[in-house]
Amino acid sequence: MPANSLTRYILLGLVIGLGVGWAINTSLPADQAKEIAGYLSIITDVFLRLIKMIIAPLVLSTLTVGIAHMGSGSAVGRTFVRTLAWFIAASVFSLGLGILMVNLLAPGVGVGLALPAVDSASGVATKAFNLKDFIGHIFPKSIFEAMATNEVLQIVVFSLFAGVALIGMGEKAAPINRALDAVMHMMLVITGYVMKVAPFAVFAAIASSIAVEGLGILVTFGKFVGGFYLALAVLWAFLLGAGSAVLGFGAVKRLIPEIREPFLITFATASSEAAYPKLLAAMERFGVPTRIASFVLPLGYSFNLDGSMMYCAFASIFIAQAYGIDLTIWQELAMLGLLMITSKGIAGVPRASLVVIAATLPYFNIPEAGLLLILAVDHFLDMGRSATNVIGNAVATAVIAKWDGGGEGVKS
Repeated sequence: MPANSLTRYILLGLVIGLGVGWAINTSLPADQAKEIAGYLSIITDVFLRLIKMIIAPLVLSTLTVGIAHMGSGSAVGRTFVRTLAWFIAASVFSLGLGILMVNLLAPGVGVGLALPAVDSASGVATKAFNLKDFIGHIFPKSIFEAMATNEVLQIVVFSLFAGVALIGMGEKAAPINRALDAVMHMMLVITGYVMKVAPFAVFAAIASSIAVEGLGILVTFGKFVGGFYLALAVLWAFLLGAGSAVLGFGAVKRLIPEIREPFLITFATASSEAAYPKLLAAMERFGVPTRIASFVLPLGYSFNLDGSMMYCAFASIFIAQAYGIDLTIWQELAMLGLLMITSKGIAGVPRASLVVIAATLPYFNIPEAGLLLILAVDHFLDMGRSATNVIGNAVATAVIAKWDGGGEGVKS
């Protein structure tokens, strides 16, 4: 399916999904609407399962081959340091912007919720952040277990070792490189087949959500939802502006249409994973060398979740505002630092942002039960924050390619 046709079908699926979902919600009893929504969600679940089927072998093959083609361990280290520096800067800005915008817009001020009982829970399973468990979880016990569970960060760690080992093997690594390159191209062909289902998955995802919640939920929480999307728009402008400063305005202008499809797919399905294969192909079409794109994007899916991090900061302070809890500037800075750590590696975990928020609230004596406030609209917010992750990782990949000297194709 041509790129422009797929985009049109995805947008068509989104619009029809809104209409069908609204019709179901307004014409049928709640229990029947929920049952129909359950059947519709089967299509979305199948699509996401097909995407997850691709992720592990695609990340393993592209990243390992990409590192092997870098030619030396020093080149790998140099690219890694540059990538990490960009990710840290983008993370700090995203969190800081989220805190600034929620304080300026104050969407929770005036809600006036009474403080709940001390033992009230949000219903979201969580536990306190543990540095030992976090670091231990990064390193795989088995690459087969990591691939079976789609642990992207663990696959990245194994691929780093495998790619550097192939560099050290010299000519003996040629057959392995050819095999992995063939696997990579096979997975990209499979991606083309899977993407034919995308418009139907988009239709089902939107229709099932609206059928249960109705369009009214967006009005009820309009100030919170509108404030967050305004903050996202500011973040998009910053990310694209930062990209323009490095790449040039002309290059960023070319980048936007290239990432349109993965952006729309992610927005409609509220899943960053859904866009990974298309985003990888888009960055290569844009002119980023495969060795850079296959190195930066998998790392970005674990360490560069700009939209998700902004949401964690924005929602946490919104809940505090709703309960009338005033946080000092020092507490908000401490929250920024805590979220910098706890938000890493959350890609691919369903509603992981909620888990991070639930783990953060107790540190600042904010009632965890306040999370119930945002559960009703979390799916609609997840659409925006996941799509923002696509923009952030696309810009980061193009910038690293330019810095690494391999981005001739990304010039204005």
